[in-house]
Amino acid sequence: MLKVYGSPMCPDCRNCKINFDKYGVEYEYIDINASLKNLKEFLILRDREECFVRLKKIHDIGIPAIMDENRVFTDWETYLKELGHTDLEYEKYEGQACSIDGKGC
Repeated sequence: MLKVYGSPMCPDCRNCKINFDKYGVEYEYIDINASLKNLKEFLILRDREECFVRLKKIHDIGIPAIMDENRVFTDWETYLKELGHTDLEYEKYEGQACSIDGKGC
């Protein structure tokens, strides 16, 4: 089963959850805002995994972060497309983003 590290404040995380639920993807959602333990787990993952190097350079948080048995990744949209799901749903969240510049998560 997938583990998804995210935050309810993050538009990308909310859209990831909407689509995973829509397509019946089994996952455990770990809210990094819910406890320091959850945040620390995510930060350890972020510090050791290669997929976060570019994201850290552009000051992105790197959520949602998705972990399966073999890899860690942040591109939930491509993951669903690889499973054959192309009709993705998005909720608009005006003015909300995880990046300091407000352009992305």
